[in-house]
Amino acid sequence: MRLVLLGPPGSGKGTQGARISARHGIPSISTGQLFDRQISAGTDLGRRAERYVRAGELVPDEIVLDMVADRLAEGVDCAAGFLFDGFPRTLAQAEALDRMLTASCGPLDAVVDLDVDVNEVLDRIRRRAHTEDRVDDAEDTARRRLSVFAQETAPLRQHYGEIGLLRTVDGTGSPDEVAVRIERTLAAVAHPELPLRG
Repeated sequence: MRLVLLGPPGSGKGTQGARISARHGIPSISTGQLFDRQISAGTDLGRRAERYVRAGELVPDEIVLDMVADRLAEGVDCAAGFLFDGFPRTLAQAEALDRMLTASCGPLDAVVDLDVDVNEVLDRIRRRAHTEDRVDDAEDTARRRLSVFAQETAPLRQHYGEIGLLRTVDGTGSPDEVAVRIERTLAAVAHPELPLRG
C-alpha cells in the first residue's frame, strides 16, 4: 500500500507508523530520516539541505521532493508500497507528490489522518516531556507546533478529501486500540467491497 500518515505532534504517528510498516512490510519514510541520511552521507542533496536544517529553517520544497524521489527510486523495499510519516506538510508538496507518484509507481491508496483532541495531545506531550526530556515538548513550543500544524494541514485535509483519499481515524485510546482502528480502515481501502465491522 502507498500511504500518508497525518497527525499533529503527540498524535502517535511514530508509534502507529512503525506498526503499519511492520504489519504491511513497507518502509516508513520521514523527511527527518531522509535529511539525516543525506547529510551524513555528504551527498549533494544533503549539503543543500544542511544549511537550512542547521539554521532551524524549513528546507525548500524542491530539495525535500528531490530527496523523496531519490528514496523511492533507490529502494526495492518500496516495491510493495511505503508509508510517508509527516510528509507532505504543505499543499504544494502534496500536489508535487501526486504528480511524482502518478508518473512513477502509481497514486496513493489512502491518507490516514489521526484525529486527536488538542487537550489530549497536550497531555501526551507533557507526559512525553517528563519521561523523555525532549526540548521540543515544552508546552509553549508544543502549542506553537500544533498551531503551525493546524494551519499547514487544513489545506492538505481538504485536498485529500476532495480526491477521495482522506481516512480520518480516531487517535484517542491506547496504541493497540488506535492500531485496530487503523487496520480496519486500511482493510476497507484494500477491499472496499467488504463491510466495515465494529
